[in-house]
Amino acid sequence: MKLEVYNIKGETTGRSVELPDEVFSIEPHEHSVWLDVKRYLNAQRQGTHKSKERSEMSGSTRKLHRQKGTGGSRKGDINNPLYRGGGRVFGPRPRNYDIQVNAKVKRLARRSALSAKALAGNLIVVEDFSFEQPQTKAFKAILQALHVMDKKPLTVLSSYDKTLYMSCRNLPKTDIAPAQDLNTYRIMRAGTLVIAESAIEKIKEVCE
Repeated sequence: MKLEVYNIKGETTGRSVELPDEVFSIEPHEHSVWLDVKRYLNAQRQGTHKSKERSEMSGSTRKLHRQKGTGGSRKGDINNPLYRGGGRVFGPRPRNYDIQVNAKVKRLARRSALSAKALAGNLIVVEDFSFEQPQTKAFKAILQALHVMDKKPLTVLSSYDKTLYMSCRNLPKTDIAPAQDLNTYRIMRAGTLVIAESAIEKIKEVCE
């Protein structure tokens, strides 16, 4: 697959770049994408939820009245879950939500997500650029010139650039990431991928 290379003014440079077919032109495997996104979202959960059950409540354990002969129901102590302020029945306990996904499935999911974006036409290649100091206005101008400002753009770089990261972080619905940090969730969450020209080879290495 060939794509035109744009400059930061949104103009074509007259050059094109060849995207590796094994990464950007495969048949998307939806189940692998679902598994990897589920794995990522599960890993974000803290799993620290906890509520007190009957045995953990502070309160008297005295039996409220005798078992029989009162005409009422049988009652234990005041911590009964049926009473206001009592313990909870089968309440949540701390747990780990992580699930395991094979490395081959993760790579297939990333390739499928990238191919889906390419097939939908939501992928732009731009010349490498950088700033001497953080400039949010300049970064926004680049995205506007590429006509992706309102399309939840994800800018992919060949390596981490603190200046570009700081220029991007205050823009709503806009994300930036080095190629080695690219994952299925971030790709699928983005509306359009803006890939720096030098990042293509890095993406290929990450997805192999």
